[in-house]
Order: sequence, then C-alpha cells, then structure tokens
Amino acid sequence: MSTENLDILHSGRLYDPNDERILTAQRACLSALAEFNQSPDPTRRYELMRGMFQKLGRNVYIEPPLRANWGGHFVSIGADVYANFNLTLVDDTYIKIGHHVMIGPNVTIATALHPENAEQRARGLQYNRPVTIGDNVWIAAGVIICPGVTIGDNTIVGAGSVVLRDLPAGVVAAGNPCRVIRQVRSEPHA
Repeated sequence: MSTENLDILHSGRLYDPNDERILTAQRACLSALAEFNQSPDPTRRYELMRGMFQKLGRNVYIEPPLRANWGGHFVSIGADVYANFNLTLVDDTYIKIGHHVMIGPNVTIATALHPENAEQRARGLQYNRPVTIGDNVWIAAGVIICPGVTIGDNTIVGAGSVVLRDLPAGVVAAGNPCRVIRQVRSEPHA
C-alpha cells in the first residue's frame, strides 16, 4: 500500500493503525527521520526534510531530535520556521504550519484520537483530526496542541499550555486548558 492509498487516515473515521498495510507504509516514511536525527550537518538535515515533509518552505530549521509517527509525511511547513529540540508530531493526518512560526522545546502537535467506547479503544482503534497553525505564531516551550485545533495568525501560546480548542488570530493564550488572556500588543517592545 503506498501512502497515496491511505485515505482512511484523513477521513475522520475509525481505523486500525496496526493494520499491516498501514504499518508497512509508515515504516517506509521513517528511515529519513532516523538519518535526520543522527546527522550533525544542518545542510544535510534540510535536504532530508525536503523529502520527509509534504511541503517545506525555505529557511526552516528543526533542532533534533524530531519525533514524528509518519516522519513528517503529512506535514506542511511554511518559510522561516524555527522549531527547538524535542518537537513531537503525531502526524497521522495533516499538520499545517504557516510562515514565520517559532516553536519552543518539547512541543507536541497531535492529530490522533481514540474512541470513548472502551471496546473500540481496547481493539486499538483510532481516528484523526488535522491541526492548522497560522502565520507568525509563537508556540512556547512544553505546549501540547490537541487534534483538530486551528491556531490563528499572529497568536502567542504560553509555555506549558494544553490547547484543546481553536485559538483566534492575534491573541495571547495560555493555561490548561488554554484560554485567551488578551489581544497581542501592537506597540514594539522597549
């Protein structure tokens, strides 16, 4: 099964992630990720990312180690993006990261969900919801972004936040659960 035939991952429907056809396709996406994490050369890592991600803008730097269920295969990243170490992408469906995004250390962006029904959960079933992060977003250290969330342009997410719901553009938000605190200030910092 090629990764082009994995519509079930993007459908929002329950599926078995341990299906051998899915696992085979997933394993094929992980070899470049392993090399990325071992390479000390930033130029080589960028070359690897160009093959790993669905789309990759210019001037993207991700500090290893990077963790990703599908090696970034369903992830689109805009230009001028920086991600500090220990970025975890639970990329079982699409993750879109805009331009000029800063991501602190130990951030998790998750797309996978498990059913509330105990019998289905015991069978290991899951379903996925995409995550979208707008342009000029700053995600501070230790943030967890949950499945199905959209973060608007120019928003700042405070350290340690758990983002369960969409965040609008141009706000500072923080907490567990993450809540809007105020609008982003427009005046320059002194």
